[in-house]
Amino acid sequence: MSAVPLPPLPPTADDTYRPGGRSLADLADAEHGQLLGLVDQVVDPALTVERRREVLQVLTAMVSRHLSAEEQYLLPTARAALPDAAGRVDREIEADAALLTALKALGGPDDPTLADVAARIRRHVTAVAYLITPLREVATDAELIRLGNRWEIAEEAAPTRPHPGTPATPPWNRIVEPAVGVVDKLRDAVTGRRTQLTDLTRRSER
Repeated sequence: MSAVPLPPLPPTADDTYRPGGRSLADLADAEHGQLLGLVDQVVDPALTVERRREVLQVLTAMVSRHLSAEEQYLLPTARAALPDAAGRVDREIEADAALLTALKALGGPDDPTLADVAARIRRHVTAVAYLITPLREVATDAELIRLGNRWEIAEEAAPTRPHPGTPATPPWNRIVEPAVGVVDKLRDAVTGRRTQLTDLTRRSER
């Protein structure tokens, strides 16, 4: 029996069956690269204040969604499947809350604490990589893809703004975060806030 806690999907008769979709590990790595790219932009002194505000909006939304999905699926999987990972997972949950708190406290694109937020995001990427690498070794491709599918569903419903006070572990985060996400998306629609990388691309092409 696998040590990886899989989402409740119907079993297949063929153990070699490979579901469609992207691996949880690949999704996390790809998003980490995107976050690092946005961090480099948002602290670039050559950026105009208006452009920095736009990049910061997208960065905030992406971090919020990313941490939500990570806490729902990647961290619980690492805790269950990797020996001696519990302490590291607990530290990441604490660091995630501190990052969300720092994001929420930002006063705007010229806030001097923006550099601290950037450093926390870079630290997050490095720290979680130490969980992803061994997870690839103990989980099968099919298991990671099944979890990746749930990751993408979780991100679709996740908050787009930092909420450091919401539950950070299953099952409660899987119940509360989608409800909070609905409210965030309504606020985004009303205010015209940018929340996707494509929003920045469209803006730069004008």
